[in-house]
Amino acid sequence: MKEKNDGFMRADQIDLKNIDEQLERHLNKALAIDHNEDVSNSVATGDGAVFNKNQRQEWEIDPSSLIIKSVIARGTFGTVHRGVYDAQDVAVKLLDWGEEGHRTEAEIAALRSAFTQEVVVWHKLDHPNVTKFIGATMGSSELQIQTENGVISMPSNICCVVVEYLPGGALKSFLIKNRRRKLAFKIVVQLALDMARGLNYLHSQKIVHRDVKTENMLLDKTRTVKIGDFGVARIEALNPNDMTGETGTLGYMAPEVLNGNPYNRKCDVYSFGICLWEIYCCDMPYPDLSFSEITSAVVRQNARPEIPRCCPSSVANVMKRCWDANPDKRPEMDEVVAMLEAIDTSKGGGMIPFDQQHGCLCFGNRRGP
Repeated sequence: MKEKNDGFMRADQIDLKNIDEQLERHLNKALAIDHNEDVSNSVATGDGAVFNKNQRQEWEIDPSSLIIKSVIARGTFGTVHRGVYDAQDVAVKLLDWGEEGHRTEAEIAALRSAFTQEVVVWHKLDHPNVTKFIGATMGSSELQIQTENGVISMPSNICCVVVEYLPGGALKSFLIKNRRRKLAFKIVVQLALDMARGLNYLHSQKIVHRDVKTENMLLDKTRTVKIGDFGVARIEALNPNDMTGETGTLGYMAPEVLNGNPYNRKCDVYSFGICLWEIYCCDMPYPDLSFSEITSAVVRQNARPEIPRCCPSSVANVMKRCWDANPDKRPEMDEVVAMLEAIDTSKGGGMIPFDQQHGCLCFGNRRGP
């Protein structure tokens, strides 16, 4: 696929006015109304731009219309809850900057910048294989959580991102449940196609996800895969040297990322190759290696997950091409989509031989969680 002439830029370096004209109007209005407004009412986005917390953004929700319910997941900086927004089932990601005095102003500013960057990336996306962004709010004092003992008001330093609720949960959990039975070949290809189409869309929007893994892929009620969690996503830089640093999850990270070398969207392609293996095998990559051993094996020994003998060559070929050590030799995601679409799944692809009632013998050694 030919590169377009339009530039790639990182989300933490671009002028947000070029992404969001609405944000520019709010910024200009805020500056015109009160040029001397206290800096405590302003939030830096990480690229030098600032927007006023008191000015309503186009992506901002009405907190009074949001009902936050039980916790469904926990993370480093917050929790994910079930919720209802305007009568729609939603997932609510609450980010906590910590109690006053427990974080430095610089740490809080960095977290707010990351939050704003995630919103800026996510709120413009519209694709059936990307989790639908509904809205967000930064530092609202109106947020409340419903508990068995009544309603609890949240501190004003809590920020939240509201997205569609996907009842199927994480793809990784679905694969673990099928670890012994494995998945029908047709389902393997369909799940992979959903993910590939979503990633292809992100790349067409110049977005590098940077943390592609089955844990960040969610399933709706029809088992359609949707990409979620854009906490570390970036607008791709024109100069690869502007994108460095270990970002992602060990086991899925491309060699260039593990090495701290410059990288581009092809790091997502590598991660997809690992996910495709995981979907086919319903197992975890490198189950016998420690975190430190994974880095050494992938970078120095060119280690990759072992492809089962029963894996159809059409799928194995996609895996191998995607996780090539050389990013330039990896296909673009639109080519990956085309390769998967060309696979004939009508006869099972040879995944589970008909004479083996208990599944393919390639999976005889049970490994993983």
